[in-house]
Amino acid sequence: MAAVPERVSLDGLESKWGAWWDAHQVHRFDRSKDRAQVFSVDTPPPTVSGSLHLGTVFGYVQVDSVVRYRRMRGDEVFYPMGWDDNGLPTERRVQNLFGVRCDPSLPYDPDLSVPDPADDRKLVSRANFMELCERQTALDEQGFEEAFRRVGLSVDWSLTYATIDERCRRVAQRAFVRNLDRGDAYSSEAPTLWDVDFQTAVAQAELEDRPVSGQAHRVRFARADGGGDVEIETTRPELLGACVALVAHPEDARYAELVGTEVLTPLFGVRVPVMAHRLADPDKGTGLVMVCTFGDTVDVIWWRELGLPLRSVVRRDGTLVSSLPDWLGPEAAATWGELAGTTTKAARRRIVELLAEHGALHGEPRPIEHEVRFYEKGDRPLEIVASRQWYIRNGAHDGSLRDSLVAAGRALSWHPDYMRVRYEHWVEGLNTDWLVSRQRFFGVPFPVWYPVGADGDIYWDEPIVAAEDTLPVDPQATAPPGYDDAQRGQPGGFIGDPDVMDTWATSSLTPQIVCGWEDDPDLFARTYPMDLRPQGPEIIRTWLFSTVLRSHLEHDLRPWEHVTINGWILDPDRKKMSKSKGNVVTPAALVDEFGADGVRYWSCSAAPGMDTAADTAQMRVGRRLAIKLLNVTKFVLGIGVDATTTGEPSAPLDLALLARLGGVIDEATAAFDSFEHHRALERTETFFWGFCDDYIELVKTRAYENGPEAVSARATLAVALGVLLRLFAPFVPFAAEEAWSWWQDGTVHRQPWPTRAELAGTGGVDPAVLDVAAEVLGAIRKAKTSGQRSMRTPVERLAVTGSAERIAALRSVIGDVCHAGVVGKVDLCVGDEAAVEIELGPAPAKDPAHAKDPAHAKDPAQTKDPAQTKDPAQTRDPAGDPTAISGAAGH
Repeated sequence: MAAVPERVSLDGLESKWGAWWDAHQVHRFDRSKDRAQVFSVDTPPPTVSGSLHLGTVFGYVQVDSVVRYRRMRGDEVFYPMGWDDNGLPTERRVQNLFGVRCDPSLPYDPDLSVPDPADDRKLVSRANFMELCERQTALDEQGFEEAFRRVGLSVDWSLTYATIDERCRRVAQRAFVRNLDRGDAYSSEAPTLWDVDFQTAVAQAELEDRPVSGQAHRVRFARADGGGDVEIETTRPELLGACVALVAHPEDARYAELVGTEVLTPLFGVRVPVMAHRLADPDKGTGLVMVCTFGDTVDVIWWRELGLPLRSVVRRDGTLVSSLPDWLGPEAAATWGELAGTTTKAARRRIVELLAEHGALHGEPRPIEHEVRFYEKGDRPLEIVASRQWYIRNGAHDGSLRDSLVAAGRALSWHPDYMRVRYEHWVEGLNTDWLVSRQRFFGVPFPVWYPVGADGDIYWDEPIVAAEDTLPVDPQATAPPGYDDAQRGQPGGFIGDPDVMDTWATSSLTPQIVCGWEDDPDLFARTYPMDLRPQGPEIIRTWLFSTVLRSHLEHDLRPWEHVTINGWILDPDRKKMSKSKGNVVTPAALVDEFGADGVRYWSCSAAPGMDTAADTAQMRVGRRLAIKLLNVTKFVLGIGVDATTTGEPSAPLDLALLARLGGVIDEATAAFDSFEHHRALERTETFFWGFCDDYIELVKTRAYENGPEAVSARATLAVALGVLLRLFAPFVPFAAEEAWSWWQDGTVHRQPWPTRAELAGTGGVDPAVLDVAAEVLGAIRKAKTSGQRSMRTPVERLAVTGSAERIAALRSVIGDVCHAGVVGKVDLCVGDEAAVEIELGPAPAKDPAHAKDPAHAKDPAQTKDPAQTKDPAQTRDPAGDPTAISGAAGH
């Protein structure tokens, strides 16, 4: 036990108790426990890019409150932490920090000097680029861990992993190999959503629609039979060279005669058919649509379902192909020469001019604003290009699998339940299999090679797949069985798969990674399936769904029992806080000002799924609460309560308090069991302020005295304090641990969660006794405040009228009320109308001894706390002094 300090303070508690918890392994997982005793948490691995922001801390703290509760309930908590450090965010950060760009064709430079980021970007080898990524992520991970430790996350840091480390690469590659063996994974040359800046394919889950200003152009097509012109409306005239058909709705009478004929593309004169399809909208534009390969995802549907040819003119860098496409013919060479190699935006401007010059443009372009698809991290609209990619089947084209995944989602316990609907809408709306390959570098490589024929052709359909016992492998650095590295890229040799896995392809396997799938069967049996997946709402479609999918394909099991979804953190404009929007707040300064417990209080006050503003006023309240907890503990211990305090609560007021506390324990326990941490905090906090403002004021005089009633008061204070510190421990762990250390051994975070059974002798006791006493004491305070009188002013007469039950309850505690309110004469009357009458006596003479009474001394630390002095309400709320409300009552 530690000595009670002269002045209480939150300063330094984070480092003090963080170090103590580490030294005593308070949060270490004991793997000797069997599965029934383990509570297993699939902690989100945050994207390690830059600094940790408040929105991330918000959700993790909420989960940590649940985790701390489960430990105190007797569960052995398996609570790891991971870092999602591979993928585009890391690559982009490294490119910007070091002023480099990866060129896989370059050799490794062991003496690479990093250029000044302000200079033009230097091209570096793949191996050098990977080293820079690893160097930077190691630094960022250290910063993230320090920030998480400071806010008190009780993870077992010995279980930390990173999605690019050897273990994760092995798990991701093993799962892929098994997907491939079962036919769950496949490669295909197909239209692919492509980001021209990042030069990579993008999956459906990574898309977002953004409003973009554009222009609609009416373009004339000549009928091939000479029967005049028809008009289409398009926002992408630069794709005219990729036109493969015009499409009308089957029931659009305007074009019934035209369907089945051909038209000529303007400028190029290519014959294309006019066809019918249900997706053509008669009310949009002219009702006749130009189909290009590819302008948008609907073009892909028409191309596939109508059996149209593939005519691609946009390259992966967002420019038009330089050579004349075969289908245009030599007569179009001059026109194409003006467009070749230009960006799509420049080509659009020029082709509009050419159409106008040739009389193929009807009227002026019409300004519009429409939704355009972007990669969620990108700056330019996506293009659709044909490329070979790896896919994992996800139910988009398999009704049976889709139904199974919907059923798996319904089998989970969602908190809040309405978030399940988002999952189901996503699964039911899938239209493509999961594209898992990326044309990047810092990621998990596909463990695959391809033979190169004697003629130099690559046999993409004959992959050489690595054996499981050789994983992880890098096909860019290792030769496949039967080859040596000298044969790389040579006729008769091989090439390694050039792509890496999407970061979600690894993150979707976090349960398998942390639980030791195949690598540690003993741990896997004790922790999988896991109990809880906590996460944000925006990654239901990515992380949550993909994890359910991988678990279903590999184990035919749901990966967890419960799912909790936190809300978003909003900036002052009520917009979601995110790094991409540049509106993030980092937690360090807030922890400096309000303490980790203040920030945690703010986080835990929000319900699951509830969007919350970054409210410093609420953090200030949390800081006040933590300081109040320390001051109340100090006061209670100061009247002689300690770990050896004995005796049984017997006075009516004491029994009523404990009866009320029993109800709080039940409600907080039920709330936590339902993953409603906010409700457990609200009930505990409400009781706590009543305990400070009312009960302590009512009982403190009696507690200082001798005799059975004094013993009852001190015993009650000891019991209540022990319970309250444990109830608050999940929310304000630093203050709770500090207060606990002043009178108990060990850590509060490994103490048993309180139960009503601890409050012996309160069965059948009516908690309303406490309410009546607090109500009358409140009336006395109000009378003194209204009369601008000191709380030490005596009450010459107190008259209370009420029901027989109310008067009987008050009579049982009237002694405590009189002491607290400095009451002389008392009249208690039974009557129909409740009333309290108060007659104040003269102001008391100043009592010089009173200032020396430690029970009434103000806390010097309280006046020096900037979080307190900035709050005007603080002058009315004695957060620092549990005895300040009614002054010298009873002395």
